[in-house]
Amino acid sequence: MNDFDYKPPTDPWLDTIYKDKDMIVFNKPAGILSVPGRDIERHDSIYSRLLELHPNSHTVHRLDLATSGVIIFALKKEAERALKIQFQERETKKIYYARVLGHVPQPQGCIDVPLSKDKENPPKHKVDFESGKACKTFYEVVSYGKQSTLIKLMPVTGRTHQLRLHMMAMGYPILGDDFYAEPLALSLSPRLLLHASEISIKHPYTKKMVCFKTDVPFLEAIGEQ
Repeated sequence: MNDFDYKPPTDPWLDTIYKDKDMIVFNKPAGILSVPGRDIERHDSIYSRLLELHPNSHTVHRLDLATSGVIIFALKKEAERALKIQFQERETKKIYYARVLGHVPQPQGCIDVPLSKDKENPPKHKVDFESGKACKTFYEVVSYGKQSTLIKLMPVTGRTHQLRLHMMAMGYPILGDDFYAEPLALSLSPRLLLHASEISIKHPYTKKMVCFKTDVPFLEAIGEQ
């Protein structure tokens, strides 16, 4: 990752889908960090851009650099605490969509495969049945392309790279995954085809359930030969 050329998208600067006095929700594009990186070259992020507008805002959860979709930030300390608890206690409901290499035969199922840090290859993670942490993802097949499957993913846990590794464990790598995918899966997309489409949470102030959704940018299997 040291030679990674970080050029985050700038148009739009921030794609806001919801805002009130307690929180703000963005549609994060692929290719930008959720929070600043360790060095100055990777300072630009959704959170650093938000801080320019709302200096007292707080992070609640993150999406990977290569993942697009719904991301939530708190605009008050009280809201941060209320929202973080929901993510930590797995009270949120998250729906992702991915396009994977091959045709997944089962229309639905559950992937229950433990994961751990790959200490020899950071920042990667790996399947680890001996000492890995429990991870569970439900899935539903949506449609098939010529060489791919569009799949709906509903993670119960929120481990780093969970969805990427769970699809790999099934034998269906996510297209464009430059961390884990084989050459063919990597070549079929210039970006990771993983999108956080929907998050349902309890509003930190009203305590009512709210749902934030964004369109999936790769519903059609474009570019497959």
